[in-house]
Amino acid sequence: MPTNETLHLLTHHRSIRHFKAQPIPEPLIKQLLKAAQRTSTSVFMQQYSIISVTDPKLKKAFAEITTYPFTQSNGHLFIMIADQHRNEVIGTAAHAKTQLLHDADRSLAAFDDATLAGQSIVTAAESLGLGAVILGSILNDAQRVIDLLQLPKLTFPVFGIAVGYPDEHPDLKPRLPLASVHFENTYQEPDPKILDSYDQTIKTYYAQRNNHNREETFRHHIVHDMQLSPKKRSQILTVLKNQGFFEN
Repeated sequence: MPTNETLHLLTHHRSIRHFKAQPIPEPLIKQLLKAAQRTSTSVFMQQYSIISVTDPKLKKAFAEITTYPFTQSNGHLFIMIADQHRNEVIGTAAHAKTQLLHDADRSLAAFDDATLAGQSIVTAAESLGLGAVILGSILNDAQRVIDLLQLPKLTFPVFGIAVGYPDEHPDLKPRLPLASVHFENTYQEPDPKILDSYDQTIKTYYAQRNNHNREETFRHHIVHDMQLSPKKRSQILTVLKNQGFFEN
């Protein structure tokens, strides 16, 4: 198969959770943010914002919310924000109707923009020799995050990104076979035989990887995790609506 440096980078992504005690220079942070800004955005509305969390007290709070101590130690912490507030301010100043910013279509667009920009930060970081991990765990207490960051209506924290100089080199985790996630023209139901084979692949991976060995298959992981959810995650839809999203 044809390859190049970019493809190699994308196909060898690993989540990094342990970083060296080495701060990221400010010019590098700006480079990551510039990469995020060049990401595709729905109808050029740029419906996202990015908050860098540098206050030690805030970082400690995020460590509590995510349950990951590394979010308060080394590296740099970004929070990706779905943001229709800025566009509402612009529309209100122009005496235009802004109700559409609250509906499901524009709500999803804001989350799309924030997510795409976040992935650009991860890819750009890895291209510079940094490591990163996406922290969906900030939604363990979405309302607390909103309060901590003083987020106005029509904004919502989508996920965090911890970035730093890697202090680990995890094994490459096998993904689902392409036939399980890519179809032609119509959706295809999961193939039990493919899942059987993938279960064995994952079982072998967990047994042989260089740290945190355990005995688990992919289907066991899915079934186990679909039974678990931090208590406050059940409140996410309520918090979203309180922030002004998905009103129609």
